[in-house]
Amino acid sequence: MDQTLIIASLRDSVLFEDAGETSLAEIARQLRRRRFRRAETIFHQGDPGDALHIVSSGAVKIVLPSIEGEEAIIATLHSGDFFGELALLDGAPRSATAVALEASETWTLSRELFLAELDRDRALRDSLLAGLAHELRRITGHVEELHFLDLAGRLASRLARLAREAEPDSNEVRLDWPYTQTDLAAMIGGTRQSVNKLLSGLVERELVIIEKDTLVIPDVEALELEAER
Repeated sequence: MDQTLIIASLRDSVLFEDAGETSLAEIARQLRRRRFRRAETIFHQGDPGDALHIVSSGAVKIVLPSIEGEEAIIATLHSGDFFGELALLDGAPRSATAVALEASETWTLSRELFLAELDRDRALRDSLLAGLAHELRRITGHVEELHFLDLAGRLASRLARLAREAEPDSNEVRLDWPYTQTDLAAMIGGTRQSVNKLLSGLVERELVIIEKDTLVIPDVEALELEAER
């Protein structure tokens, strides 16, 4: 791909939007493209943390697997999002597993180059810290939901949050929907059967509309109020 197009795409990522031109040019030169099939594992929990990933297309889920084979989805990522940064910073093994939710593509940046650019470019370092702070707040909110909301509230809250993340300024949102009901259950700590029943209830009340590969939320504010009941 043309280097100019790569740099323009990097600007769409919150991690690189304020980086200097010299850093971006060096990063773009060193990036490696990787493609993944739907449900293909990008890396496993415990693998060496040797590269940062930036999602260029598709969708990725970050999961905590259990010994029994179940999983808890702690994040879902889309174009412009980045992941795998924690292991790069401390050199520890991967703390979670990353899986492609659909056919996806990422750009990878080696740990050595990533750390070198952090030393050279303060804007990149500041963006990384802001991204880590945002992730910490998101995880704190998730823990709060698990402790204080019932399953119905967690479902409504999660759908509303996905809508806000996709289109912050809209009250009617159409979400690309690569998730299975098992994925949705793993996001909120429920079973597929329970989530199916609760989701059907939201559909009956027209709080959500399910189309092929798309989830429509006609009124995000109404769904947020539903989460608070």
